[in-house]
Amino acid sequence: MNEVTARRVVVRGLALDARIGAYARERNGPQPVRIDLVLEVAPGPLSDDLAAAVSYDDVIAAIRRLVAGAHIQLAETLAERIADVCLADPRVKAATVRVEKPDAVADAAGVGAEVVKTRADGAK
Repeated sequence: MNEVTARRVVVRGLALDARIGAYARERNGPQPVRIDLVLEVAPGPLSDDLAAAVSYDDVIAAIRRLVAGAHIQLAETLAERIADVCLADPRVKAATVRVEKPDAVADAAGVGAEVVKTRADGAK
């Protein structure tokens, strides 16, 4: 029997409106952001029980609450804060978060930042 060595929870293309941006033109109101994340979850015995899983519904709800908060200047800051929210669940060992602003540059499909953050305690 083969052993699972990694388990990931993935959210792609979460589209939200956020108060984000360092420029004056970006402070007039929210703008669209697109969020992708990959959460490295501690592999354990497979369970088909939702209560035992890292729920993408819960993660998305937490991201929505974060984005609804105060204005954030940098995509890097938002990505790190999202990673922190994800790492609040002790089963999440690492979070890769990409935040893109699809309307920020006319000639680009999106611009933004990506961060990879791991659990500080080094737990595997």
